[in-house]
Amino acid sequence: MKSYKELWALDPEITFLNHGSFGACPTAILERQNEMRRELEANPMDFLHRTLEPRLDAARQRLADFIGCKFENLAFVPNATSGVNAVLQSISFNQADEVIVTNHEYNACRNTLNFVARQRGFKVVEVRIPYPIQRIEEAVNPILEAITPRTRLLLLDHITSATGFIMPVEPIIKEFNNRGIDTLIDGAHAPGMVKLQLDKLGATYYTGNCHKWICSPKGSALLYVRTDKIESIRPPIISHGHNTLRSDRSKFLIQFGWTGTLCPTPWLCIPETIDYLGKVIPGNWPAIMERNHRLALQGRDIICRALNVPPPCPDEFHGSMVTIPIPPDPKGRPPVLPRFEALLQNELWVQHKIEVPIFFWPDLKKRHLRISAQLYNSIDDYQVLAKALLEELDRE
Repeated sequence: MKSYKELWALDPEITFLNHGSFGACPTAILERQNEMRRELEANPMDFLHRTLEPRLDAARQRLADFIGCKFENLAFVPNATSGVNAVLQSISFNQADEVIVTNHEYNACRNTLNFVARQRGFKVVEVRIPYPIQRIEEAVNPILEAITPRTRLLLLDHITSATGFIMPVEPIIKEFNNRGIDTLIDGAHAPGMVKLQLDKLGATYYTGNCHKWICSPKGSALLYVRTDKIESIRPPIISHGHNTLRSDRSKFLIQFGWTGTLCPTPWLCIPETIDYLGKVIPGNWPAIMERNHRLALQGRDIICRALNVPPPCPDEFHGSMVTIPIPPDPKGRPPVLPRFEALLQNELWVQHKIEVPIFFWPDLKKRHLRISAQLYNSIDDYQVLAKALLEELDRE
């Protein structure tokens, strides 16, 4: 399988298998972003005050077409965590409410939920879903069984972070909609990894990153809000739009359109990134998603054979990431502080120049290695990882 590594600025001496953490942007897009930055600095007033709004509208429309939703329901945010913050801090919770979340929720967003719960006094209900996982019902049934008359909202990862599998969000959202309960889907990894049709999906709120699998510059993400809720959601930063007198567009678009001075070029690069990568291989984005999916599965098989462990999930649970349980540290050593990095992860980097994350989940006794697959990766990367992993495990 061909690697397209030459399209990225990645260090050729590094085996980079951690696209899932921060993404990686193609060199051509970075150059285009620099052109926009030069344009901005040539006349900041013209760029930010006169021309920015229609340019953001055009970028928003292209992204809306890509993820299957209406332009009016979509706002730009810096990252998915900001999207989760916007929704949770906008909802008028009361002390009688319950919010369901799973034990796979991304730590930053779980922290946001816990913070808001302490402020508003509602109850957070954690649902435990196993990993490895073999059947859709193992994820769906525990969540539905947690619903009570007090349930106000479900916060759910579309693609989990530490465990790296695709949640069966469609049947879950459908059942919550049937019961009149709102859903907030944390789709940080989904845009560019799996096909999205947000209007059809039916989630009340959906947020996702564009700097991960779409590969746009860092700081580009989206927040989708269903039409019936759009007037109640505000950005985490209150700015000029809060008391706007404008009536030519929704207050939602006005407030999210300007939250203070920042560099908007990551958002403006989203359409160009979608179009640029869509032309790299025949078949456009569906071919990219399928190629990365197949490569992730091949990488999984290489690592599982090396460790003599079974695949953690059926193929359909995976997109472009796979998390594989690995043996626990025989010495029970704690993670390296302050970044909470596994010692094994650090050794793979220091000794072998391999970037691959190792997570402790659901506790510090269980280690998991998560591989990613992007166009710049090849089979050789996973073979290099397997060899180095065995060396380091033997050394432990």
